[in-house]
Parts: sequence; C-alpha cells; structure tokens
Amino acid sequence: MVGRTEEKRQLQSLLSEKESQFIAVYGRRRVGKTFLIRESFDYKFTFQHTGLSTNSIKKNLRKKVQLEEFAKSLSETGCAPKNELTSWYDAFDCLKEVIINSKDKKKVIFIDELSWMDTKGGELLSALEHFWNGWVTARKEKDVVLIVCASATYWMMDNIVNSKGGLHNRLTGKINLRPFTLAECEEYLKTKKILFNRHQIIQCYMILGGVPYYWSLLKKGKSLPQNIDELFFKDGAPLQDEYNNLYHALFNKPEQYIKIIEALCDINKGITRDEICKKTRISSSGELTKKLKELENCGFVRKYVPFGSERKNAMYQLVDNFTLFYNRFLKNNSHDENFWKSASNSSEIYSWSGIAFERVCLEHIEQIKNALGISGVQTDVNSWKCEANPDKGLQGSQIDLLIVRKDQIINLCEMKYSESDYVPDVAFDKAMRRKISDLKKTTKTKYAIHSTLVTTYEVGESSYTGNIQSIITGEDLFK
Repeated sequence: MVGRTEEKRQLQSLLSEKESQFIAVYGRRRVGKTFLIRESFDYKFTFQHTGLSTNSIKKNLRKKVQLEEFAKSLSETGCAPKNELTSWYDAFDCLKEVIINSKDKKKVIFIDELSWMDTKGGELLSALEHFWNGWVTARKEKDVVLIVCASATYWMMDNIVNSKGGLHNRLTGKINLRPFTLAECEEYLKTKKILFNRHQIIQCYMILGGVPYYWSLLKKGKSLPQNIDELFFKDGAPLQDEYNNLYHALFNKPEQYIKIIEALCDINKGITRDEICKKTRISSSGELTKKLKELENCGFVRKYVPFGSERKNAMYQLVDNFTLFYNRFLKNNSHDENFWKSASNSSEIYSWSGIAFERVCLEHIEQIKNALGISGVQTDVNSWKCEANPDKGLQGSQIDLLIVRKDQIINLCEMKYSESDYVPDVAFDKAMRRKISDLKKTTKTKYAIHSTLVTTYEVGESSYTGNIQSIITGEDLFK
C-alpha cells in the first residue's frame, strides 16, 4: 500500500488497546478509505457491512432496503436474523449476537458508507448510540473495535465526529484521509510501472488532484495526453460522468452545491459569501452557511480571511483540481476524443495551467514550508488583494499565497507554471515590487516581506533573479 503509513499504524494499534475502540474514518469519495481499512486488518473482520446508495430507490422503501442488506451481511457471519429486521434496534441486537458468538480475540466491526444507511425516520443514529453506549462500553469484555466510514464528510462531521447527541465525545479516534501528495502519486505510479517524469506528474495532479482512484485508471505505455483523452474525452470514458456521480453521491440534493461550485469556478481568487448569493441566487441563510461548510469539509472549497482583513470579509475559493478541470473542459464538452493531445499548446489550456498549478501549490504548503526551512514555525496561510488608489499610492495588487510567519517574516509567493526553466524578467520584477509596496502601505505590517517564487522547473539567471529572496521548484514539492 502506497503511503498511509501513519493511518495504517493508527488502525492496527487498535488491536492492542485495553478498552473497546470506536473510530471514524472520513474523507472525500474515491480517496481510498475502504482500501486503507481493509488492508490494515488484512481483510479480516468479525463483521463488515457497506451501506447501499439509495438515490434510485423510492423514499418510502429506503429504510427497508437498507435493513435487508444489513441482514444479508449478518447472514454471511453465520448469524442470520430469525425474523425480518424492522428497525435498526433489531439490526444492532443481531450484531450483538455476532459479537457474543465470535471467537475472535478482538471483534473488529467495520461499517462502511454509514451515511447512506441514515434514511429519514430510520433512527439509525439513535440505535448506534444505544449499541455503543448501552451495550459495548457496558460489557466486561473490552474487545470491540468499531470502525465507521463514509464519503459524505459533512455527514460524518455533523453526526459522528462533532455529534451533540448521544455520541458526543464517544469516539476514541478519527482519521481524516487526505488525497495523495505529489510524492505519493509518484510512488503509486512506480507500483503500476507507469513512467512519467516529475513535470508530467505535476501536470497530471493539476487534472486529477491526489485522488488515488483516478490515478489507478492511468495506463502504462501511454503518454499523459493519451491517458487524459482516454479518461475524459473518448466516448464512454471512465471519468466523463464522475463529476455528477461525485456530487450526487455526497449530497441528497446536489443542485445548489453544484451552483456554488460553478460560481466559484469563474473567479480564481475566490469570492465572498455575498457574491456567492448574487451569482447563484441562493438566499443568505443558515442553509447556505451549512452548504458552504459541507463543501469545505469535503475538501472542495477553501475558506480564508485575506491578510489584514476581518472575518466578515472571508473568501471562498475552489481548490479541487478535478472539479476545476471538469468545469473548464467538460461541462459543455464540444471537444473531440483527441482534444488533449491536439490542444496542449492552446491559450485555453495555458490559462487553466496557471490556475491549476496554484491549486497544486495550495495542496503542498507543508512541502513549501520545508523548502523554506520553516517547517517548525507557526504560520498563517492566506491571500490578499487591494484595488488601485492613486491618492493612497496604491497601484492595485493580488497575491494568491501569503505565508505569514511568527518569526516576523512574510513570504509573498508568486506561483508560475512553466514548461521550461523560468527566467524572471522586468515585468515579473516590477509586479513583485508593486505587490510588496501595496502590501506594506495597506497593512502597515512591520514584518519583513520576502519575495518567493514557486515554479515547475529551475529558475534561469537574469539581472532580476537576485532580487528574489526564496525559490521553490517542482522538485521541492515532491519532498
């Protein structure tokens, strides 16, 4: 298994704990949660069950269907229910019998896609609370390891991780499984014997993000453009419908979530809550707050407060590479099946490349900090902009990445995607000086401001290169 060393260690350590354990594993769809859990326990469970997606099932039948599927999983353990399950209390009573009858030293119970089992009026959470609080923790034998998992991160956060009900503070552990880093993607490609250089891996990450399932679809012996055409643009391509499937799997009513995402796609730096309301015509309410938080929890959206600003001026920015790619190139797809191979040098792709590379950098802040030698320094990561105002001596600037450090230094990062070594010119130098000047005048900061260049290849020598305080290359993003 590639990566996931700490997560695997955490899961396997549950077997040596003296008390019963209740752990939640969550993260976006296709990130490898189920694979991690199965690999960590060598596919050996006292009981395992996966909730059934019920989007295509009539609402009045959803609870019944979920209970029927749970009964089938019980039967596979040799403890078939004597009667039809009519409630989740019945279902967990049967699970108690499985645990009592098991000869396993540790009774490892794995319930996957728990959120899909939570049908309206089904009382799943109440029954789960009763099972854990009223039975598992009350047993003399402290031998149960209960692992629950779901792709609906917002549901897991609201109902399990941050539960205000009977499961409040009941978890003994949690794992938020993040997408692969560039280094992990490189390691994964090696296991598949796919030969891409590091620049090509960065390009691939700009499209797929770090979602392991998407990378598993790449084929050896084919170039990156060939792979992308086959994944997205050919008839019946495996990822053509993934966008809709992704949001429909996560949200019961995904239309408004998709509206918010599409509004964010249009503005690279992000937009405010009020601007989201105007663009989507969704009213400002507690429901909008909930949807924005859910998108943030799922890793699609980043909320940040611009440097020197107040929390009420928070910005929302799309950070999911796959979503950005889909909306740029597949939402209104009129491209032929060889689009990516033939259009690699087009202005459309050039414009997208700069934005997508910025997203890659935002996913690798720790690697950037390591390259700067400040991995142990407390930092705030945000962005900043100001409008031109000649009366105040402001020329107008936008800074997409600021690393504000407790050692009184600000790294003003300029992220430049390049197909070769980047050579700073007079325009780059002038823009950097303008941004530093505007930042100082507007925020009145006393911190030293270090111009920092993050680019894909090396940096060539010019009369302006020496003005850059710190240089981060694509190689650094893999460390």
